[in-house]
Amino acid sequence: MRNPERSMKISIVTLSFNQKRYLQDAIESVLQQNHPDVEYIVVDPGSTDGSREEIESYGTRIACKIFEPDEGAADGLNKGFRKATGAVYGFLNADDLLMPLALSRVASFFQSNPQCDLVMGNGFIIDADGAPKRHIRARDFTVRRYLHGGTRWLQQSTFFRAKAFAQSPRFNIDNRTCWDGELFVSMAKQGAAVAYLEADLAKFRIHSESISGSGSGNERYKADRMRIFEQLLGRKWSSIDELWRFLYRGEGVVLRAWDWPRTLAARDDQGF
Repeated sequence: MRNPERSMKISIVTLSFNQKRYLQDAIESVLQQNHPDVEYIVVDPGSTDGSREEIESYGTRIACKIFEPDEGAADGLNKGFRKATGAVYGFLNADDLLMPLALSRVASFFQSNPQCDLVMGNGFIIDADGAPKRHIRARDFTVRRYLHGGTRWLQQSTFFRAKAFAQSPRFNIDNRTCWDGELFVSMAKQGAAVAYLEADLAKFRIHSESISGSGSGNERYKADRMRIFEQLLGRKWSSIDELWRFLYRGEGVVLRAWDWPRTLAARDDQGF
């Protein structure tokens, strides 16, 4: 049997739910990657807009299709990754995109940095029509900074080793707004080594129907963030935390010395 760590198979899970307008572009952005060993898993709990038919049209090019009800996005991702057999994982919403060469860059990075458990690349926020609105450069992902809103990263440009995911609490199905951040900060809290790949890997689409675009989940998002804060630090938010949030967002260089350890600085020197 092949050793997945040696071959660096990458498993990508896409969540699909009534986003047919964008779905084909998302799927093609994964299937057109030049990396030779990609396992693609698509989860759709019950779309009614033709998305399932679109997914089915790809046949065996999509390694696994999960068509069953779930309890939300986090539950769907857990189901998808239960089927994954790669050494490295990533996930992509049906309205987002991977950029060309992204997975080759990720595989080369992990092979060259065996101490790294989770890597964050750069990318773009785009609008409904795909026009770029903002460039995001990943940086400063530590427990303290995440909890105080002082970091920057894109979920779509973040990848992690299967063994780190297996040791994590996995996606919290009670979290309806920031299940990705909760997973990554939980990994960091457990000692996962975070690194940064200086390359654009993905595009995050914000539109009127997305959680980020609609604003409909703002109060739930705040509640989820406070729950994560209390769970990881064992106390409630206080006035000193308001100060930390202000200072971190001010980008003070001196504050970086206070960050929790096990953050690695690394660059993409693979020649891509």
